[in-house]
Amino acid sequence: MKKILVTGASGWLGAEIVRTLLARGDAVIATDVAISPATTALAARYPQLTTITADLCEWPQVLGMLSTHRPDAVIHAAAIVGVIQCADIPLKANRVNVEGSINLFEAMRIAGIKRVVHVSTEETYGDFLTPVIDEEHPQKPLSVYGATKLAVEHYGRIYSRDHGLECINVRTCWVYGPHLPRLRVPRTFVEAALRGEPLHVDDGAQLAVDQVYIADTVAGLLLALDKDQHRYDSYNVATGVAPTIADVAEAVNRAIPGARISVGSRGPYRHGGVVLSATKGALDISRARAELGYEPKYDLQRGIEATIEATRVALARAAA
Repeated sequence: MKKILVTGASGWLGAEIVRTLLARGDAVIATDVAISPATTALAARYPQLTTITADLCEWPQVLGMLSTHRPDAVIHAAAIVGVIQCADIPLKANRVNVEGSINLFEAMRIAGIKRVVHVSTEETYGDFLTPVIDEEHPQKPLSVYGATKLAVEHYGRIYSRDHGLECINVRTCWVYGPHLPRLRVPRTFVEAALRGEPLHVDDGAQLAVDQVYIADTVAGLLLALDKDQHRYDSYNVATGVAPTIADVAEAVNRAIPGARISVGSRGPYRHGGVVLSATKGALDISRARAELGYEPKYDLQRGIEATIEATRVALARAAA
């Protein structure tokens, strides 16, 4: 049994990481700026789960946590996530995403903890230069979010060279699944269809982007965590294919009889209808396959159907 610290543990992805680690028998230290009721409930069921309220931007809290608990490794999921979210608060995004990560790396150095798996993003690449890209694609982010995540990758490399920290960057793409907290594709499509409402989006039909079901993302993160020795410090963890936004709409229409979800091509895709998206595509997952044994289990249709089922249950509970 390993003892794993998960930052951002009450977030959408962080909480799924915590649940998966607990299910396989690991001890988990779950930390976030606020511990959610769901995480607190998990702690009541799993004695090997410790919850800690801490802010990575507060150095004494971070150092105290790492020095006291000394986990075997860290999964670093804490961040302000999303292009539109970071665009709205660039200074805070830099403080949380970059400065918080530096505090974490420095505390790990002092506490003698070597491995951290950092949840990174395809946004570090900027515009995809080809329809499918691998980890050696130039990293020229076009968003505040992507810039902060690339900065974290680079700080990890500095700490690796100078202090022996092993920072492994898992670059995923558009992660989706049940209870996605942001109002974006495919959540908006699924919820409209389940309400029986038609939904037409004027723009962005032809944006092709790798859509990754949350369970596959977590599986890739844990494979990177568990690998004894890494030849590389970065892995694409996605599906290797890039459906268009129109394809996503059609997947929802196929899964829900009578659904009327459509997307037009009047203009390019904009995050939140405001921030222009970088050119996307698919992430080449050959390295993750060869080095980690990663294999995505959810194609788009299966992932959409799993999301629909969980959303249907959640909507029914909310209406009861």
